[in-house]
Amino acid sequence: MLREFASDFRANRKNPITLCALFTYRFGHGVYYGTRGKFLRKSLWLVYRVMDLIFVRLAASGELHAQAKVGRALHLPHGLNGIMISPKAVIGEGVTIFHQVTVGGRSQLGEPVIGNHVLIGAGAKILGPVLVGDYANIGANAVVIRNVPDYATAVGIPARNIDREEPIPEHLR
Repeated sequence: MLREFASDFRANRKNPITLCALFTYRFGHGVYYGTRGKFLRKSLWLVYRVMDLIFVRLAASGELHAQAKVGRALHLPHGLNGIMISPKAVIGEGVTIFHQVTVGGRSQLGEPVIGNHVLIGAGAKILGPVLVGDYANIGANAVVIRNVPDYATAVGIPARNIDREEPIPEHLR
């Protein structure tokens, strides 16, 4: 837990509210997946729920459930401002998420799995059982409901994949 939070600290050191929210997530994740003993787990879970309410939902204005699996060095340049991450979502290491992003399920179909070093633009929605590959970019306000391969860029509503080896059209520059 502390090693993961140290990498979060390096990625977000200028935003103390975001650091409080990420510490709360790491604490809750550790309690949910690593605490043995019914009484201890319930007691620590209660502490987590209070921290979640204060630091994540009220102060940071977002949702980052302890059950979600988030890799190291999650970078939130604008804080947790409006970011909603589903309890069953999986997010890789070194991911950058801008404000007002939703990573969630769609009609009981499943949850997104986001690879390593992905950049997710402001207002993007990643919905359902999609796989977002490593080093992919999700454009601002894109609605991703299909898989995005490694090194690709997804833009539009619904999002379409643009392979980075191809030239980017003028209207998207």
